[in-house]
Amino acid sequence: MFESFANSEILSGMITPAVLISASASLIFSTANRLGRIFDRVNLLKTEMEKILEGKIAFPEDRTSYLIGQLSVQRKRAVLIQRSMAFLYTATSLFVISSLSLALVLAFAKEYSWIPTVIALLGGVFLFLASAFLLYESRYNLTFIMGQIDFTEFLEKKTKKLKQ
Repeated sequence: MFESFANSEILSGMITPAVLISASASLIFSTANRLGRIFDRVNLLKTEMEKILEGKIAFPEDRTSYLIGQLSVQRKRAVLIQRSMAFLYTATSLFVISSLSLALVLAFAKEYSWIPTVIALLGGVFLFLASAFLLYESRYNLTFIMGQIDFTEFLEKKTKKLKQ
């Protein structure tokens, strides 16, 4: 029984899921940073809304309308990021399970060697889904940026009209 533990096939087979775990961890780290940036942006939008309510900013109706739209975009982005994180954590868990199950299967029950492969494939599917959600979220980020640019240009034109 213990001679199967000396088989290098176990260790080499466990390396592939470890690489995928590392890739998932990198995506989790960058996705968590994206979520933090959303939080920062929402706080800035909230601060601007508070200034509007206090009467400290010009063009309050235009700004309120703009801020409501931008908050909506940030809400959608946050949901997409959260779903991506859930998929990434699931993928990571499946890769860990795949690695562990491979060791167990090769040591004790080689006839079930298909199980770790299926688990790793499932992890790959979750990794793909997370990537798709992140790609979709990046479109909302572009929407937010373009909205910022458009509104800044709008304020510039409106201010020029007032000065004339």
